[in-house]
Order: sequence, then structure tokens, then C-alpha cells
Amino acid sequence: MLRFILFTILFFILYYVLAHLLRSILPPKKRMNRESEPEELVQDPHCQTYIPRATAVKKRISGNVLYFCSQECVKRYLKRDEQAMR
Repeated sequence: MLRFILFTILFFILYYVLAHLLRSILPPKKRMNRESEPEELVQDPHCQTYIPRATAVKKRISGNVLYFCSQECVKRYLKRDEQAMR
């Protein structure tokens, strides 16, 4: 029983020494920056999918800024909008 207690104490001492050495060798963790934050999602008004704003196709229609997932959705939206106006 005494051996078990001594091995356990020795194990914890070695663990903390190794953890301290690794922390001093490895670079510190960087704080979360703007790039690692989640991107804002916008909804495509035609197909209703959500896409990251950075990769969306931006189009100003009737004074409003709309975001689309592709040029194809822009064309379909404009075509549907024209048909609705007739």
C-alpha cells in the first residue's frame, strides 16, 4: 500500500514538472482574434439558404442591399421580380 502511495505521488510530481517544461517550451496560446470569430450569415432571398456574408454575391436592388449565394440566384430573383411587377 505504501508503494502505491509513493508511486502516485511520484507520478503527480513528474506530471507537473513535465507540464511546466512543456508550457515554457511551447508558444503561448493566442487570444481569439477577429479571423477566428464565426462569420455572419445572411439569407439568400431567392433560395432561402444561409451563406457567409464574406462569400455572398452582393446586389443593390430597389435601394436595398441583398445577398445571394450565386449569380444564378440573382438572375432568378430578378426574373421573378420582373414577373411579379407585370
